[in-house]
Amino acid sequence: MNATRYVITRPCLQEGSLRLLKYLSATFPAAGPVTLVDDRGQEHTAQVDPARQRVWGLGGLYHAGHLGVNDVLLITSLAPGRYQVEGIVKPHAPAPAPRREAPPKPETRRVVVSATPHVREVRVQEVRAGAPEAAPVKGAERREPGAPAAAQVGVAQVNTAQQGAPVIAPVLAQTVASQPPAPKPAAARAPQAAPQPTAEGVGAPAATVRPLDVRFPAAAPAPTPASPEAQLAELARLTGYRLDTLGPGVVRLTADLGAHGYAVLVATGEAGLQSAAWKEAADFRLLLTAESERPAGVPRLTREALSALIDHAHLAPLSAVDLRGYWKAGSVDLESAASVAELVGAHLAQRGAFSAVLLSLAQHPAHSVVSAQRLAERLGSAVTPAELGAILDTLTRAPFLALSPLPGGGYLLRAGVPELLLELAEYAEGVRRRLRVPAGQGREAVRA
Repeated sequence: MNATRYVITRPCLQEGSLRLLKYLSATFPAAGPVTLVDDRGQEHTAQVDPARQRVWGLGGLYHAGHLGVNDVLLITSLAPGRYQVEGIVKPHAPAPAPRREAPPKPETRRVVVSATPHVREVRVQEVRAGAPEAAPVKGAERREPGAPAAAQVGVAQVNTAQQGAPVIAPVLAQTVASQPPAPKPAAARAPQAAPQPTAEGVGAPAATVRPLDVRFPAAAPAPTPASPEAQLAELARLTGYRLDTLGPGVVRLTADLGAHGYAVLVATGEAGLQSAAWKEAADFRLLLTAESERPAGVPRLTREALSALIDHAHLAPLSAVDLRGYWKAGSVDLESAASVAELVGAHLAQRGAFSAVLLSLAQHPAHSVVSAQRLAERLGSAVTPAELGAILDTLTRAPFLALSPLPGGGYLLRAGVPELLLELAEYAEGVRRRLRVPAGQGREAVRA
């Protein structure tokens, strides 16, 4: 069976739909419900609407497959009303790695650390640029009896007075690590004072080499997870509910929306179901559980979904009106949260489209004529024609007043985009000051 290839567009993601183009008429010949089976075997129910040339209800399929703009759907008909779909994510071209020239190899030289009539110990030392030559080391020709070769500081202390740090510290550390421990006489075990370098940078060899005391900062303690009551209070603050604690383990979320208002009772544990507060009047009742738990006889709100809803509300505005349908559905879990994520994604996509139009307008000087057609060509698939028309119309009205419509589909750009945004920010700041919002609270204080 041949698979039909369909490229996903931005409107498809925003609407959770698929456009019925001419080449898809044979694939979806009749109106009505259909079943789509993705490559993980999960079934998704969709609705074919030939009148509007759309297949609706694909939001869950796009979200489950992590599909985006310009990704591909391969659609294969299995039976009447049943299809196999496979999502192909468009690969991103890797950015070319910046070319870096190989660092020059460090200059090295051989340094005599210690010597005896029969053995001479030599180490390779890196030479730093601008570093003065090491002066001959007094006592380097002989070693104190009973002291290990690694303990002879030698040239490791050359020029510490001028440079502020030992030049041969890495070499010395390597020397210490490479030498086996040697027994020390009892007199040598007593700690001795480290030698002080002279003006010429030459010091007496040290009797012992003490290991460095390296201390790492203690790991920060893991953050304590917020209590269910605190999470519900955060959700209420972000979405406009009034929160009341009715009793141990029972919280009420009230949407003060007049004729559209409603109340939700949430039991944070099994014990809350037995309390008298659970009998309070409410439109919806849910038990807070884990995602893996499915209580019988009572709708659930999972802790994972509650955390996801809070994250979504931080990204884009969510209201009690947006969430009412999810409470009414009877179970708010991660699948419900994924649907809310689609709504948030649509808000963010609209904001991104608005930003794209502003950035395109910023390429024109003030008091110049802007062609809507040229803007559409420049933006390409980033903004649909319908979105572009709505955004341009918004920019002609207060408080923006950035554009003046002209006959023939053109617009006069009344001011440069940087100046426009600066004036808009000043206007918003003036209104904020009139609201008498305490300093440091900002938007959150207004919404609380």
